[in-house]
Amino acid sequence: MKKFFNKMQNKANALVIRAKTTLDNAKAEGYIDTGVKIIIGVVVGAVILGGLYALFDNVILPTLETRIDGMFDYAG
Repeated sequence: MKKFFNKMQNKANALVIRAKTTLDNAKAEGYIDTGVKIIIGVVVGAVILGGLYALFDNVILPTLETRIDGMFDYAG
């Protein structure tokens, strides 16, 4: 019976030590930090997509259209 109680006491002590370590390991990562990271990611993604859209709309597609018209121009 004494072994049983010693074993239970050791498990309880280990659990308390693990809980104390977890509580002492406080990091500055919170909900606000995570929200700011998500907002920054969305804004940067939108800026990149907007730049690509403008680049394709004004530079790449007109040049591509001119080259394709030149390939299929059999008249001369």
